[in-house]
Amino acid sequence: MEKKQSEKLLKHALILSIITVIYNVIEGIVSVYFGESDDSLALLGFGVDSFVEVISGLGILHMILRMKYSEVNNRDKFERTALKITGVGFYVLFVGLMLGSILNIISGKTPETTLAGIVISSISILTMYFLMKAKLSVGKKLNSDAIISDANCTKTCFYLSVILLSSSLLYEIFHINYFDILGSLGIAYYSYKEGKEAFEKSHSDNLSCGCDHCEN
Repeated sequence: MEKKQSEKLLKHALILSIITVIYNVIEGIVSVYFGESDDSLALLGFGVDSFVEVISGLGILHMILRMKYSEVNNRDKFERTALKITGVGFYVLFVGLMLGSILNIISGKTPETTLAGIVISSISILTMYFLMKAKLSVGKKLNSDAIISDANCTKTCFYLSVILLSSSLLYEIFHINYFDILGSLGIAYYSYKEGKEAFEKSHSDNLSCGCDHCEN
């Protein structure tokens, strides 16, 4: 591949990474605000997940910046630290959502509305699908395992958005609290999964280690 073309693709990858971080910050703020005000545990958990994804996104952003100046074959200290913080964050979110779900079942607490969850998740599905496809395209053209791995992580965010949309729609139609709780448990499952994979990646030099599987 020509150097000029490679630089252009890396610039594209950098822009996609910056968009991912900024979008997750905004999504996190909006989701936590409405999740708290509407008493929707699923939306609240989704928002916290977005904040944790920001830490992971900063690690990817740092890696792409390194790729602009030299070949990257393994993770540096900053990226490993970001992954460990990400792993802790996902585990804390998992525990919080599990406890919150149990308390909501016991107390019978229900969301006032899940309309915000429907709107936010719908926007997120479109955004994550675009980012996922764009990152995968750039990663394949650059033959970069790291960028392809990042595209797979964005796919997980896409799945989380689908879970939130499904639970929010079902609750808004039937007003049965268990739909919001099921959405919370779905997000909790992915939080545990992502936390485990973040720690595995932090101890591995295999850049192709993605969010769907990991090998040490």
